[in-house]
Amino acid sequence: MIGAFPRELTSGNALMTAVAPDSAAGLRPAAAAVLPGLALTSAIAAAGFALRYIPGVSVLSPMILAILIGIGFHNIVGTPAIAKAGIKFSLRRILRFAIILLGLQLTASQVAEVGLTGVAVIVTTLVATFLFTKWCGRVLGVDGKLAELIAAGTSICGASAVIATNTVTGAHDEDVAYAVACVTVFGSIAMFLYPLLPGVLHLTPQAYGLWTGSSIHEIAQVVAAAYQDGQQAGYFGTIAKLSRVMLLAPLIIALGMVARRRLGGATGAGQSAPMPYFVLGFIALVAVNSLIHIPAQVMSYIVPATTFLLSVALAAMGLETDIAKLRLKGLRPLLLGLAAFLFIGLFSLILVKLTIAMT
Repeated sequence: MIGAFPRELTSGNALMTAVAPDSAAGLRPAAAAVLPGLALTSAIAAAGFALRYIPGVSVLSPMILAILIGIGFHNIVGTPAIAKAGIKFSLRRILRFAIILLGLQLTASQVAEVGLTGVAVIVTTLVATFLFTKWCGRVLGVDGKLAELIAAGTSICGASAVIATNTVTGAHDEDVAYAVACVTVFGSIAMFLYPLLPGVLHLTPQAYGLWTGSSIHEIAQVVAAAYQDGQQAGYFGTIAKLSRVMLLAPLIIALGMVARRRLGGATGAGQSAPMPYFVLGFIALVAVNSLIHIPAQVMSYIVPATTFLLSVALAAMGLETDIAKLRLKGLRPLLLGLAAFLFIGLFSLILVKLTIAMT
């Protein structure tokens, strides 16, 4: 027994030393496999940032430009097979990390500046728009997952909400691209249309800011439209929009719970929708940003870095989007995007007008 023990221990140590290098060697190829695709998505994201220096193109966010370049590259040049692993990495890991970092752009005090009535307008508009879009999607015969993505993108924050919502919706990449296209087109229309209306609609700068922040799709589009009516309108519109973005977390959690319940009822056991735990990281960073003052110099790096990471994720989305498959979707999803755009604009305007009348 005593003589046998060292032999077993020695063989065990030999086994450990034999396995460890193989394990490490196995990790290196896995990491190396990600690099080509990650380099491609990063290059496309960088191109999206560079293109914004061209006059007239700056109205589009780098995220939108990244997905457009990705779609063009995939359908004209073709996505190389060696890039597939890195593209999937960009769509999953980088996307989730970027959404977590979005939490550093929000604070509880910013929501407080909007006020209870402003928050009520934002929350009511979001819920009503999401439910209306889902219902309208069923009426128009649009696939449920695609309708859910358009609903999220319209009611919360455009492309970011679309790709974040898809972590629990699980739609095809073509559906995500179509939804991003819808919210980009109609959000851009709102960006140019809204600045023409505050005088016609008799909106104060604060009321106009609340309207833009509660109804226009992308943050960049809100900023562009709101500041056309002055500094006060621009500031209030931005704060209202950021407060709306904060509702992305509870929406994704709620959708995840619904999806898990739906799958659990359909399969009985085993299969379930993924729980969006990254949202908890988003909420945690909102709390950190609310409790600790982050210097403006630090934020000047964090904000563009977050946008760049989201652009990398959208570039990956574009690289997996087939235009031929998009055509098969037809015009119904586009009509749904239009209906959602008209609804959120009119519904939020009515609520803003009501709050003005009550004060």
